[in-house]
Amino acid sequence: MTTANAFAPDSLVLNGKLPLWYQVSQSLRASILGRPADAPLRLPTEEELAAHYGVSVLTLRQALKELEAEGLISRHRRRGTFIEPAARRAVPVKLLGSVDAIVAQQSGGRTTILSHGPAPLPPDAAEHFPGRTEAVSFRRLRHDESGEPSNWAQNYVRPELAAGIDLADLERWPMTKVLRDVLGVRISRITDTVTARLADPDTARLLGVPLLSPILHYTGVTYDDTGQVVDVAHIHYRGDRFSFSVTMEAP
Repeated sequence: MTTANAFAPDSLVLNGKLPLWYQVSQSLRASILGRPADAPLRLPTEEELAAHYGVSVLTLRQALKELEAEGLISRHRRRGTFIEPAARRAVPVKLLGSVDAIVAQQSGGRTTILSHGPAPLPPDAAEHFPGRTEAVSFRRLRHDESGEPSNWAQNYVRPELAAGIDLADLERWPMTKVLRDVLGVRISRITDTVTARLADPDTARLLGVPLLSPILHYTGVTYDDTGQVVDVAHIHYRGDRFSFSVTMEAP
């Protein structure tokens, strides 16, 4: 039984190749950052969360310790664990190879849909969609907790999938989560590329930075379990708001 009036985290399919505590912390982090404004702040008990994720209480505690260190939650003896209402969201991104890490990276803040509809595929996206000249484009602008623009994203999605995307879901969740958890796409892998660039006029205008100022340009190519590309994402981050690190785990 779940504690009454407690926050309900998303489900998680565990990956045997990654540390369990890490997967739980990333999944719970993404749930917290993507929560509705009226969601309860109190988390279920450690025992309930451990049962929800299918891990031991010790593993769950290690995951909570990570989130507490980030300032996302606070733990109080005899009272329980609570989401911090003003939890900071612009934290360094740590990628360890899971889809939930990608979701956590892209979660948080307020999202505005700028435009959506059929669009020609640029060369760096067209190479991933053989035989196609266009896809459905979704352009979104994200703001941090202070209201400042932090990044803008453009996704190119296969039309047959784009037809099922609810824009209200995209205002709440990252595209990766919508494809996987709402549309049921079985994602097998995501290939990430991050490069340093200079802000073009469109990016400078959207992010409120000077023309030619440094930005981080992220490209994410998402594959389903048949090896077909379902989404190509271009995300432009303000260079003064984000940093990226990759941890390689030995087998």
